[in-house]
Amino acid sequence: MTPPPGWYRDPSGPHLERWWDGTAWTEHRRAPEPTGYGPAVPPSTGAGAGAGAGAGAGAGAGPGRGPGGGRGKALALTAAAAVLVAAIVTGVFVLGEDDGGSPRTQTPPVTATATDPSPVNDPPSPSPTASEPATDDPAVVEDQLNGITFPLPDGWVLPKHVAQDDVMMTTDGTYDCPADGSVCRHGLVVSRTVTATDETSPKVLARQDIEDAADDAYDKDLIGNKPFGGIESHQEVASGPVAVAGRAGYYVRWRVKTAEGPGGYVQSMVFPSTVGTESPILVRYVFDAGEDGPPPADMDAITKGIRPVGDADTGGGVGSGIGPTD
Repeated sequence: MTPPPGWYRDPSGPHLERWWDGTAWTEHRRAPEPTGYGPAVPPSTGAGAGAGAGAGAGAGAGPGRGPGGGRGKALALTAAAAVLVAAIVTGVFVLGEDDGGSPRTQTPPVTATATDPSPVNDPPSPSPTASEPATDDPAVVEDQLNGITFPLPDGWVLPKHVAQDDVMMTTDGTYDCPADGSVCRHGLVVSRTVTATDETSPKVLARQDIEDAADDAYDKDLIGNKPFGGIESHQEVASGPVAVAGRAGYYVRWRVKTAEGPGGYVQSMVFPSTVGTESPILVRYVFDAGEDGPPPADMDAITKGIRPVGDADTGGGVGSGIGPTD
């Protein structure tokens, strides 16, 4: 038992409707009717399309008869009964008919089977994870564990094929690291909860972390390789109080020079969480230097856009002190 031919919400584009011919999706799409109802009239864009749609319609609403005709309405009621049975079997709920005998536009039928891996018939995608954009704003990345969101600037993407599970975003694309030929990225942002310490001062924690942040980014990677030939020197270029998501924090920024390549900038920023026990949150920024790396000013822009989950108005940024940070 499958739903009858008709216009249903397109699983690959919910803002459109797509023609279901009774056995499979066709390539015919249209904008939804203004009233939310769509007459079950098959599209006609050639002999091939007409044959497929006609075969499905012949078992359903009966093309060629007016919506108000007696026989047309009887056939439409029969189709409604078939839809009710199909809803019980497949879990697709189609609500009755309108006064003209046409089925209402509802959730598209799902007909995926073990032998039909077609993407348009797949079940809905899983809900967002901690590092996926919020559903109502594709330019926002949510860290559910720490209860904050990050803005996703132009040229940045969600992490793909990244070993660390606390990376929130990376610059788009990769390149061969200058020293050992492994894969590098021009920028990344990491968000994690500070644990295994009783220290709560954002200033102390940020200054304790900055050296580790530089080593992790530009000295040795997770498997002991040196993608940039190691760190030759560093210089502190900025530090101070910072307001993040309405909380008083502290940041330290280093310019790192490496044996090979242009080196880069690393920043450690710590501020109290807005949820739970208010455990400190550590955000690391790693930006390559040189013309291919993102500008260091983007660190400040991302910081200013960090928000508590569900709060679009609480901002901050470098130089926006709201209280002591020690």
